[in-house]
Amino acid sequence: MGIVKIDDQLHEEVRRASTVMCRSINAQAEFWMKMGMLAEANPTLTFHEIVKAQMAAADCPLPQPLVA
Repeated sequence: MGIVKIDDQLHEEVRRASTVMCRSINAQAEFWMKMGMLAEANPTLTFHEIVKAQMAAADCPLPQPLVA
């Protein structure tokens, strides 16, 4: 484990997002870092496609979409 220095404004954004997403500040920052890394490695995929692939890799199916 290490320490990552980030801008105060970004830290505040992570803090606010962590509250909304019911994650710790560290978990929120880790999620954003992981998703950013995966997005850079897979530039043709959307966020939802990346999440779907990660859920499938973890053998955790997503619920069926809501019908409007």
